[in-house]
Amino acid sequence: MQNNSVPLLGFAAASGTGKTTLLEQIIPLLKQRGIRIGLIKHSHHNFQIDQPGKDSFRLRAAGASSVMLVSSQRRAIMTEIEPSAEPRLADELTHFDQTHLDIILVEGFRSENIPKIELHRSTLNAPLLYPHDQHIVAIATDIPLEIPAHITRLDINQPWMIVDFILKHFKVQ
Repeated sequence: MQNNSVPLLGFAAASGTGKTTLLEQIIPLLKQRGIRIGLIKHSHHNFQIDQPGKDSFRLRAAGASSVMLVSSQRRAIMTEIEPSAEPRLADELTHFDQTHLDIILVEGFRSENIPKIELHRSTLNAPLLYPHDQHIVAIATDIPLEIPAHITRLDINQPWMIVDFILKHFKVQ
């Protein structure tokens, strides 16, 4: 992933911490600053993005291993993969068009070796990840924490603070 054409930034946290909710707040703020954002989200569940009965679903069910659905507003590519192991971010990035992006935000893929912001909410009583992950560059939390000097503390309830950190740390413009 060192050869990736745009910076990658992961968001790592225990389930229920609010990764998606925070990303929903951060993405429009980055967009307001003119940043073009890609996002890759890891899911631990089998998911369907098309609906039973729709042509794309029927054609995939008939045996097409890859289906591209295209309209004048968007494109979706559904590719069946062998369920041999969890997907690796580096492999998935080879399928991700980065041509017009300034940064790729990554939700999940917690064990990947990319810079990450750890999210921590005191009410969940979840253990902190940073002691076991040298790739955590910041912790967004709702309480004061004693953390090493090389890790930036951010307020999880101030998304603009996180956006400022992203712009400065990753030098995206």
